[in-house]
Amino acid sequence: MRTLIVGGSGFLGAELVRQSAATGEVVAATCLTRLGRAAGVEWLPLDVRDRTAVVDLIGAFAPDVVINAAYRQSDWATTAMGAAHVAVAASANGARLVHVSSDAVFSGKAITYAEDRVPDPVSPYGAAKAAAEVAVQAIDPMAVVVRTSLIIGDGGSQHEDFVHALATGGTHGVLFTDDVRCPVHVRDLAAALLELANSEDRAGIHHVAGADAVSRYELGCLVARRDGLDPARLPSGRRADTDLPGPLDVRLDCALTQRRLRTRLRGAREFVTAQ
Repeated sequence: MRTLIVGGSGFLGAELVRQSAATGEVVAATCLTRLGRAAGVEWLPLDVRDRTAVVDLIGAFAPDVVINAAYRQSDWATTAMGAAHVAVAASANGARLVHVSSDAVFSGKAITYAEDRVPDPVSPYGAAKAAAEVAVQAIDPMAVVVRTSLIIGDGGSQHEDFVHALATGGTHGVLFTDDVRCPVHVRDLAAALLELANSEDRAGIHHVAGADAVSRYELGCLVARRDGLDPARLPSGRRADTDLPGPLDVRLDCALTQRRLRTRLRGAREFVTAQ
């Protein structure tokens, strides 16, 4: 098995690389600005905005599986067009494609979203992710599109780093009490993505997020307690009182996909406090 992780130097990509390499498969990973650290992995510089470069790289590596975890929140070309470029190249080479999407494709008006709900994004990033989903499914109807939520680890994620900076006075900001998501542990998400990649009877939209719906503030308090920081030092606020674009309360219904997975999707109240 030859596996290519697009966006392998990111937080999720690095875990996908680690788990893939541990199986003894031939693994390559792409990076844009920095090489990853995993040994035994071929690191390949790639800008997914460059269609020709994407086609040439995937054609040369000839993967059996491609997992696309590349995105930039502020860059439509990377998030939307880049996904289309990867889909075109993967399909042309007969590779199994798993594309990572986001709960940002939803407005939050419905709060709980099943896998068959039509996206209704309210932010530029959500619109780019929704466009990527359409492109991937149009180019490769057998591709798996996985919507996920806030990705947390045992340290090192953007949210955890922000919590540490707030608690230690290293930055200014607030954690929103009305901004609710279903955080997922990076190990659980990576395992589920690899499981779906190896389940050739799976196609289309899948929701893979954590079992608990928590606000960013509650999640921050859980992280602070786990890491020996004082939750009382975390400032709170309401996203509804700001002009930041994006949904408030979005909860992915993962029941259908969870029944098909061996990987258990833990909730934040379990995995953040686990030692």
